Amino acid sequence: GIRWMSSLEVKFEDAKDKKPTAEKLERLRREKVNRFRNKHKISVQGTDLPDPIATFDQLQKEYKVHPKIMENIQAAGFQVPTPIQMQAIPVMLHGRELLAAAPTGSGKTLAFCVPLLTHLKQPRNKGFRALIISPTRELASQTHRELVKLAEGTGFRIHMIHKAAEAAKKFGPKSSKKF
Repeated sequence: GIRWMSSLEVKFEDAKDKKPTAEKLERLRREKVNRFRNKHKISVQGTDLPDPIATFDQLQKEYKVHPKIMENIQAAGFQVPTPIQMQAIPVMLHGRELLAAAPTGSGKTLAFCVPLLTHLKQPRNKGFRALIISPTRELASQTHRELVKLAEGTGFRIHMIHKAAEAAKKFGPKSSKKF
């Protein structure tokens, strides 16, 4: 006989028959990520970009960021990452190069310091292992201050060098050859 169905029943029947394909799931995931980026006004370019993070907790779960660094982020009063942190931290943790622009006070320093400390993993007695070059002494002081707070209790030694003569006194006369 003839089977009569409403259009809603037909849609429901069709949905039951079709299993989500990997392509469809990937497309839905990309759409979700794009909606998230649009909501937070994150503009990105490039290929095979890692998804942004929505919470700092994801850093420990997905990227194994040192628990003490996570503790220091919480202690500094950061509850939710800013848009620059949401996208820049995962990009850098994936070892990708990054050119980012964001307004003053948007959290750029934390956005590059977390991946830096995570890549270094643990302190070693091997001289300078990372170098941050700042265009002004004021910005260098701010970066130094934030990095010291973030690295507290991890064993990393954070130094600010702004004059070669002082560096020679602080690190020894052969520091330019050694490092």
